[in-house]
Amino acid sequence: MTTNHDDTDDEASTDGNGETQTDAGEEAPSEAEHDRTRTPGGGAAPEPEPIEPAAPEEFGLVQAFWGDGKGKTTAAMGMGFRAAGHGYRVHMLQFMKGGADSVEGVRGEYNAIAAVPGFTYENAGHYGWHGLLDGSADDEHEAKAAAAFDRAEALVAGAADADLTEPLALDGDPEAGVHMLILDELLYAADRGLVAPDDVVRLAESKPEDLELVLTGSHAEPAYLDGVADLITNVRKVAHPFDDGQRARRGTEY
Repeated sequence: MTTNHDDTDDEASTDGNGETQTDAGEEAPSEAEHDRTRTPGGGAAPEPEPIEPAAPEEFGLVQAFWGDGKGKTTAAMGMGFRAAGHGYRVHMLQFMKGGADSVEGVRGEYNAIAAVPGFTYENAGHYGWHGLLDGSADDEHEAKAAAAFDRAEALVAGAADADLTEPLALDGDPEAGVHMLILDELLYAADRGLVAPDDVVRLAESKPEDLELVLTGSHAEPAYLDGVADLITNVRKVAHPFDDGQRARRGTEY
């Protein structure tokens, strides 16, 4: 028996102009639109969601940001905020930033970090800048940097003892484990001889497999990280207002 085929029953058919139509008379999705539906977000515009504890699926790299341009710490903190927004536990330990005459006693990033669940920070720097005649003692800078490195080792050890494939308490002690650890200005401390570069390498190589470790600082290339860091970014200065006498500005530099 022969069965008649009725084109009106097809899910999509072609109109007289050659355009593909759906059974409702609407134009079928284009190839590009169809491809978008296969992306992680399904082609939908992102919407904010409540931050709940979660675990990353692909963390575990070592990243380093160095160079004479502005934006190394900013890039690291930007990733920290992004990770915290997904519910991952993030902690930032700052070397060499204990305050200076050029900035006020409050920093915008600290206020913002305090407002985001799962993102914490601590400052281990000495007032002023090492090697400058600003009234600060270089031996105090050295002592602060050594203490900060001890703290970094404790944080990495805590991460090694934790299960980083599972969600972590957003208000938990960072020594109980974090998914992302930012060691801000550690490379600058190594560049200044306050921390041994070999110790930085050892720390990076000792981290647990699933910990994302982010290192920043240094105007000089940290060649000792070649083959150690998975991502190395040179933040190069093309122009900087500081060269024209512009001081640090509230809301951009602090």
